[in-house]
Amino acid sequence: MSDKPTVSVLGTGIMGAAMARNLCRAGFEVRVWNRTRAKAEPLAADGARVAGTPAEAVEGADVVLTMLYDGATVLDVLREAGAALRPGTVWAQCTTAGIDLVEDLAGFAREHGLVFYDAPVLGTRQPAEAGRLTVLAAGPEEGRETVTPVFDAVGASTVWTGDDGGAGSASRLKLVANSWVLAVTAAAGETLALAKGLGVDPQGFFDIIEGGPLDMGYLRAKAALVLDGKLSPASFAVATAEKDARLIVQAGERGGVRLDVAAASAERFARAAAQGHADEDMAAAYFASFGSPGGSGGSGGSGESRS
Repeated sequence: MSDKPTVSVLGTGIMGAAMARNLCRAGFEVRVWNRTRAKAEPLAADGARVAGTPAEAVEGADVVLTMLYDGATVLDVLREAGAALRPGTVWAQCTTAGIDLVEDLAGFAREHGLVFYDAPVLGTRQPAEAGRLTVLAAGPEEGRETVTPVFDAVGASTVWTGDDGGAGSASRLKLVANSWVLAVTAAAGETLALAKGLGVDPQGFFDIIEGGPLDMGYLRAKAALVLDGKLSPASFAVATAEKDARLIVQAGERGGVRLDVAAASAERFARAAAQGHADEDMAAAYFASFGSPGGSGGSGGSGESRS
């Protein structure tokens, strides 16, 4: 018998499945649930117990970890878990939910006597699978001895941003980080699109920035996905990128800041999704620069489970 806490993972999309797998490897007893059960079933081979309902998944769990599409989905799923949630259970909320919804989720936790941690993660498919995510966490000192080993199993580091998870300090930092990620992704796509429109070999662009301050590995990685036609499976899907971009714009409005680049990025992701690229890697926003769909629709799926 393990003396490690029992962990329930709700949401087994790209990120949730990888996190659950790493928890199994670390010796935790893991229960998993996903609205589309077929996405959770493969985790049985890793030692996870696949539950049929959220209530079944969380019953008797020491830690509940949520990695779903958005904050509204998280709230719906936790309501389904209902009375099966024991007072005192630690809840690590890892979905990128935005500022307003984090406050609602923290309120739900208070109503049910849960120990709430605002804990979004920084990273995509590859670091999630390798257990190398960065966990941005905020929450009370009491309970950290239970949740810290869980964070250690899924991430390479944990950055504590405050004691009050309900204040959303971790989610605010996550939105700032994602604003940079999405801006670079959108800019990379537009640069490649302009090169195509002007008949310029993209390699010429990479050659003139190589080794200088304008060069970056992330730019080259996202560009390669487009140029090599390897947009599926997604590391971070177009649909999820659009959702996060809109959360960033909303957060900016709340803080009295106009975010033109984030707003434009949200529209680019929306156009790419409408062209059939919603489940491809967010680098597929490249196709939003053209009037008709480019490339084939992918099957990668979003980074956070829609269930």
